[in-house]
Amino acid sequence: MQKQIKGHRVITLLGRQEVDFLDKLGKDALFTTGHKLSYNDILRGLIDFAMETGISGEDIDSVEELKKKIQQVAKNGH
Repeated sequence: MQKQIKGHRVITLLGRQEVDFLDKLGKDALFTTGHKLSYNDILRGLIDFAMETGISGEDIDSVEELKKKIQQVAKNGH
């Protein structure tokens, strides 16, 4: 009996620059490793990183504040 992976679909609207970035990450992976990362793979990896660092939504009231917090965590190493 196969175990089914349960997940939820999340729909997001991204701008051209954001989609181009995801395309570039996927293609860079393909040309350097032979394995293309899908948008789903990339987004899951970014979310997993944020979760592993223990980042929370406390004191975050904008996308800019979220980016600052993620940069701070990445710079200081978890």
